[in-house]
Amino acid sequence: MNHFKEIINNYRNKGILIDSNLLLLYFIGKYNYSLIQRFKRTQKYVIEDYLFLTSVIEFFTKRIITTPNILTEVSNLSGNLENELKTRYFSEFAKQLELLSEFYTPSQDISKLEHFKNYGLTDSGVINLVRGKYLVLSDDLPLVSYLQSKYIDAINFNHLRTINWD
Repeated sequence: MNHFKEIINNYRNKGILIDSNLLLLYFIGKYNYSLIQRFKRTQKYVIEDYLFLTSVIEFFTKRIITTPNILTEVSNLSGNLENELKTRYFSEFAKQLELLSEFYTPSQDISKLEHFKNYGLTDSGVINLVRGKYLVLSDDLPLVSYLQSKYIDAINFNHLRTINWD
């Protein structure tokens, strides 16, 4: 637990990049946390996961890092909401985008990276962006394992949620 606290503290003022699935959980929960268990794309989480994720995000003094690729994935996954919900959700989604720091790397540059063939556009963009700058929070074990193997600070959300923080 102390290891996680130390890493999190080291990046508090630098920033944290939240991967697609978790950012979707955050946006869905922010819109209406009762949807978390009902929406196909977030039902693997519980409300306590959303509340914990929110507390992690708030700790980072509103320095939440993202990429256009992550936001596109979140938007596409959100598109599976029912029509009436979708319209209201996307209005709230647009407001939440104001709180993010978005960094763009051209896809043609990302496609030339050594890890592109194994990790694709979104994750390769993350790998390229964060090195030495930002902490990554993800529930994608292969991505987190790869980042850690390259000495890039990353935390698997599934590990964090099992810790007693009291």
